[in-house]
Amino acid sequence: MTLSSIRKVYQGAADRRQMFRMFDRHKDRPNRTDDDATALYAGEWFEIGAAEHDYIFEILPPLWMRGDMFAMREFLTGSITSVFFELRIDGRVRYFHAYCDLGDRKSPERMRAAIIERESRPVRAMTREERLEHIWSSTHDPYRGYADRRFPAAERGKRIVIVYGQDRSHDFRLLDRLTDADIAVKLPVHLRYLPDAIAA
Repeated sequence: MTLSSIRKVYQGAADRRQMFRMFDRHKDRPNRTDDDATALYAGEWFEIGAAEHDYIFEILPPLWMRGDMFAMREFLTGSITSVFFELRIDGRVRYFHAYCDLGDRKSPERMRAAIIERESRPVRAMTREERLEHIWSSTHDPYRGYADRRFPAAERGKRIVIVYGQDRSHDFRLLDRLTDADIAVKLPVHLRYLPDAIAA
């Protein structure tokens, strides 16, 4: 399971409980202790509230502070750590969490630019990938997981979520193979009918 690239993983501002849950969205992945998870986490970002931003700032002294961002001194994996942003977008101050690879000195600035570009779009919309990531982030652990021996060998280790049929039957399906109808059912009502965004 390799993701990488900059990607929004939750629509809306996460509260404290959601924020802590999303800090390790991949905690139950197979072979957690054996693999390099850098590509899995690097580039993930989501919005948080001012209270969550300030709470994290007060927990530990930051590794560094640069204007509208600060980095945590605890690394998640390799050179990946949390970077928190306080950004003015369309005249409003908003707060974000992102995983940046500090092995690349320009990673936080690229993340900052990507968040501003994404959140400055005039029309509220979501890409298919953003819809899938939101579903993964908002699905509780008993209803999501990773493909096991029930799946063909080539699909094992990929993310799966439970899907319910009209006859109340249910089964796990690969997240990246959900149909548009599956996605619509699994999204909250206020996100179901957003237009498709063109991936940046």
